[in-house]
Amino acid sequence: MAEPERPRTEPRLRPAPLLFEPAEVAADPEHFFDLESIEDPRELLSRATELTLAFRAATDRAVEYQAIAAAQLADPRRFDRLTPADIAARAEWTEDYAKKMVEYGRDLLRGTEAEA
Repeated sequence: MAEPERPRTEPRLRPAPLLFEPAEVAADPEHFFDLESIEDPRELLSRATELTLAFRAATDRAVEYQAIAAAQLADPRRFDRLTPADIAARAEWTEDYAKKMVEYGRDLLRGTEAEA
């Protein structure tokens, strides 16, 4: 797994919206956010790029929330805190990656608390 990125200082860009895909459409392996129906290559490149950026932004946000949750679960003030090994098992990570995510989450939480 990739190493978590450090907190950002610049404002977040708002990615293109991910359009809802009904279950019956999503079940078709050839269907992907209606890209297969776009015939103009310029429009296809534009929409595919929007989706790529949206998925990257969503991934970054999800990783940040994973890190925050890992830090909260490892908080020594919790009576039910988890070890890095326990967190790794729950998230299907290596123990080393869990330790890095806990530290990253602590950094994020410190940044959030400083802003409050």
